[in-house]
Amino acid sequence: MADTDAVRLPNGDLTVRTIAMPADTNANGDIFGGWVMSQMDQAGGIAAVERSQGRAVTVAVNAMTFIRPVRVGDVLCVYTFIAHVGRTSMKIEVEAWARRFRTQVREKVTEATFTFVAIDDEGRPRPIEAA
Repeated sequence: MADTDAVRLPNGDLTVRTIAMPADTNANGDIFGGWVMSQMDQAGGIAAVERSQGRAVTVAVNAMTFIRPVRVGDVLCVYTFIAHVGRTSMKIEVEAWARRFRTQVREKVTEATFTFVAIDDEGRPRPIEAA
């Protein structure tokens, strides 16, 4: 089987799983991209807090690419992978996949790289311990 024929699997750990509801739609009946991005930010935040063992905040979202629409009833599965850890910041690759309503079909719908900074109780950057 050629690489192009290989079944693509999500990269990273399943971090958030939720269902797309009618209240989350735009005028075309598709789910708002902002709703999807919010789910991705939550997943990235979970991964960042777990890796940094404390508070972390989103400071950037880079190269977000919407590939396919999400529809009402789809189950949105968000996967995270920690790509880089610096002194106080982390780059987390986030992929969102939709399991289509009433099927087992899964499609990648978007991806982005989120940057988080670990912060202390006063909101100042703090060092992240080595893994």
